[in-house]
Amino acid sequence: MTDTVTLDPHRHVPGVRRPGFAATLRAEWIKFWTVRSTPWSVVALVVLGAGLTVLVCATSADDLADGSAGEAAGSFITWGMTIAQITAIVLGALVVTSEYGTGMIRATLAATPHRGRVLAAKFAVLTGTLFVVGTVTAVLGYLGGNWFLAREGIGVGLEDDGVLRALLGSGLYLAGIGLFAAAVGLLVRHTAAALAIVLALVLVVGNMVLLLPGAWGEWVTKLMPGNAGSVVATPVSFNPDLLEPWTGFAVFCAEVAVVVLAGYLVLRRRDA
Repeated sequence: MTDTVTLDPHRHVPGVRRPGFAATLRAEWIKFWTVRSTPWSVVALVVLGAGLTVLVCATSADDLADGSAGEAAGSFITWGMTIAQITAIVLGALVVTSEYGTGMIRATLAATPHRGRVLAAKFAVLTGTLFVVGTVTAVLGYLGGNWFLAREGIGVGLEDDGVLRALLGSGLYLAGIGLFAAAVGLLVRHTAAALAIVLALVLVVGNMVLLLPGAWGEWVTKLMPGNAGSVVATPVSFNPDLLEPWTGFAVFCAEVAVVVLAGYLVLRRRDA
């Protein structure tokens, strides 16, 4: 097996400049927003994230007011982000796998042979969008949901412990989980496979490991990507045995970085 060599079409061509990072970033931004799946995914993220938070707070405020939920009652102000992460995963996977599915990745790498630059620009657009949309969605859910909680005398303010961190953390977590899905997409190059792997890992395996016995089972639970990263997006975690918010998010970032590195190495060595 021989190494793949990507020829630069701009080499030795008079008057033609190789595209820099700004041009690559602009190209990825245009590709990202001209695909119909992007605006639909963003709309779904906002509706699910903010809408479900408001709905859950509206229907649960009465029960939460009696204090039976304890300090965890405040965590309902970002409840919808648990479901909204599905759309972030879908969007992250599609950013990579849709180009492989249509063959457009070949044109992308022909225009910009520097594969690391393409990947950096693609991931910058994805994570920047998810962070902004995720944070705005969390704030909208907080404003709507907290209105119902405040009517029952259990509203939470931005100055309360963990609230502002949870709102910003929601954006950070969605950006991270979207990047994780995109990196998995680089490895498998197939939308259904990437979605199956990430959704199963975050939503199924992450909950099933709670059944593992002993201290090692507790640590496996803490270190699962979804469990480690999502704690930063809630004022008070529903599972007190998980890692501290910023510690868990640091572990999550390290796990995402490993998968991104693996995806980059595969992109460099494998034919488009």
